[in-house]
Amino acid sequence: MAHVPQLITDLALILGAAGLTTLIFKKLRQPLVLGYILAGLLVGPNFPLFPTIGEIETIRIWADIGVIFLLFGLGLEFSFRKLVKIGGSASVTGLVEMGAMLLLGYATGRWLGWSTMDSIFLGGIISISSTTIILRAFDELGLKTQQFAGLVFGILVIEDLVAILLLVLLSTLAVSRQFAGTELLFSILKLGFFLIAWFLSGIYLIPSFLRSSQKLISNETLLIIAIALCLMMVVLVTQAGFSSALGAFLMGSILAETLYAEKIEHLMQPVKDLFGAVFFVSVGMLIDPSVLITYAGPVALLSLVVILGKSFHVTAGAMLSGQPLRQALQTGLSMAQIGEFSFIIATLGLSLKVTSEFLYPVAVAVSAITTFTTPYLIRLAEPVYGAIDRVLPRRWKLVLNNYSTGTQTISGVSDWRVVVRSFLQTLIINSVLIISIILITTRFLAPFIKSRLAPDPWAEVITALVALTLMAPFIWALSVRKIRTQAYNNLWRYRRFNRGPLVALEGSRIALGVLLVGLLLDQLFSPAVALAGAVVIILGILPLFTRRLQATYARIERRFLHNLNSRELAGSPAGNTSAGRGLLPWDAHLSGFEVSPDSEVIGKTLQELSFRERYGVNVASIERGRSTIIVPGGQERLFPFDKVTLVGTDEQLKLLKPVLEPSQSQLPALHPEVTLRQLTVDEKFPFLGMSIRDSRIRERTHGLIVGLERDGQRMLNPDPATVFRKGDIVWLSGERNLIRSVNREEEVL
Repeated sequence: MAHVPQLITDLALILGAAGLTTLIFKKLRQPLVLGYILAGLLVGPNFPLFPTIGEIETIRIWADIGVIFLLFGLGLEFSFRKLVKIGGSASVTGLVEMGAMLLLGYATGRWLGWSTMDSIFLGGIISISSTTIILRAFDELGLKTQQFAGLVFGILVIEDLVAILLLVLLSTLAVSRQFAGTELLFSILKLGFFLIAWFLSGIYLIPSFLRSSQKLISNETLLIIAIALCLMMVVLVTQAGFSSALGAFLMGSILAETLYAEKIEHLMQPVKDLFGAVFFVSVGMLIDPSVLITYAGPVALLSLVVILGKSFHVTAGAMLSGQPLRQALQTGLSMAQIGEFSFIIATLGLSLKVTSEFLYPVAVAVSAITTFTTPYLIRLAEPVYGAIDRVLPRRWKLVLNNYSTGTQTISGVSDWRVVVRSFLQTLIINSVLIISIILITTRFLAPFIKSRLAPDPWAEVITALVALTLMAPFIWALSVRKIRTQAYNNLWRYRRFNRGPLVALEGSRIALGVLLVGLLLDQLFSPAVALAGAVVIILGILPLFTRRLQATYARIERRFLHNLNSRELAGSPAGNTSAGRGLLPWDAHLSGFEVSPDSEVIGKTLQELSFRERYGVNVASIERGRSTIIVPGGQERLFPFDKVTLVGTDEQLKLLKPVLEPSQSQLPALHPEVTLRQLTVDEKFPFLGMSIRDSRIRERTHGLIVGLERDGQRMLNPDPATVFRKGDIVWLSGERNLIRSVNREEEVL
């Protein structure tokens, strides 16, 4: 008998248990994540009543792959452009909430008598809300079109970004086992450098590669390419000393800027679901019920800390950022839970062996409790707001309203701020690219040339020439290129005392260029050669090639910007991307809907639908495929899967949602069965002696005569003038019940 590998047996057990528990949790309308965790508990080593996994270490490898794909999926939804568009409200709220919860988690852990490292990881665990659980709750409660939902989604993006940073910082802390300020600062700078380098190179190279290969890319090859890019970035990031989760998230965010983002996300969904299920089952496998009983008190306390702490700090952060009290409360009560990122942080502590074993099951238990309470807290937002509004003094209400209105005022930007920002952007971007080239050429190219092509000193000369050729456009942009914005001209012309600082800025650019070129040459030659060569190259050689370097840099810059804006350019042929920006009146806001194929609006014009007159909403845009219609006219029709952006209040959009996206319960269960039936023309045939046209059989039965057999001869698609004769065999296609009525004259005529 053939032997079945233990891995297949374990996977059968895991997926079987997961499938059963998710069916139960789906029936109970609870998040599937809890079902996966329960399945892991049942098949894990700590629950002997059911069959147990045989090779736990192998399953943990699959779980690690699950983390990679979960983070890759988050990156696909992230998009750096989306981060820019989030705005100050989500950024302020997210940073206030996470900072407060980190401190609160650390303080709670120390109060419970836990170690410093356990307390630090606890702060990270309870600081991040669950994107999966919030999205599922909003979908089930029909709240995705509410105004506060946009703020929640923005905060979740900020949390995901900070969580990636937390993973890196916690890893550094775990290795050093102490608060080494210099080491932490170096880790943050190193992370920032690699993030910028990978993002710039990724946006320049990957969309260009996909665009050049688009004729060869099918769904299968696109899926393989996406997974390959994800795993390659994971390997690169791991080699650089960071976590695999960072690499997966970063590659996902780069692919999110390409035209293939939605298709990749769709193709990756089954892969992410499969490995994600294995990851969450592995989370449950590590739970020891006896530990939960022992730590029942801390679990209850931490659940209370998460619910009250997150509700309060998110609400406070939202109000501080200028949100009205009602929306701030809705936002705060929506985010009072922890989820998948908390599991990843807890897993990190266990894998690095820096946290106690009880912390992991405690975190999972707190997540389960807060996940269960999330829908009820969201529903509680309106009653809580009503109670506060009734007891809040009128003077306080006026102060809050004035503050909320005042924070939305658009303030002017000073000329100095514009100039400094443009200088810093030029310095940071070009410096990162130059240092990246120096690292690649000196650490990889030079040893290769020395061992394979040429000995010293020719190896150093060849390396220096290659590196300087690659660096030249960026050195020129850093040190020689003129930055002459309108703000710069204003400062130079109208205020003489501004000229000194401006000259100092220009001098700092040249000095930095000399320093970086000298850094390259110092790696290959003596310090004296490095200094002299750097000065000669920056002040003597680069100005001679200004025109050629300018053209090269312009081409690189155009390609990068085109790749970065490719989705927006494809979606708006006219290039009008400013629709919908600016301050919106009162409680009105933008919200997107996808027109369901079952909607009654399909095929109708906007003028016929009269959304403004009937519901009080306005249509801002219609996205159809790769084109976007900005402010569509009254004669524009709606089609299935159109993405319509509407402007209205929560109440108005709530009334319109069932019209555009009717739920299955609102639709009649009409499933007519289409069949192909053979009929024989005899004395009972109701249309004997009539032509196909005169019988009106098509109108009466919704059927189509596709063939007719007479005297052994077959006619495909017979002429409508053909007369039915006795003995004819007719092939009729249509709805089964109506076709059956053809031979019953009283039901047809």
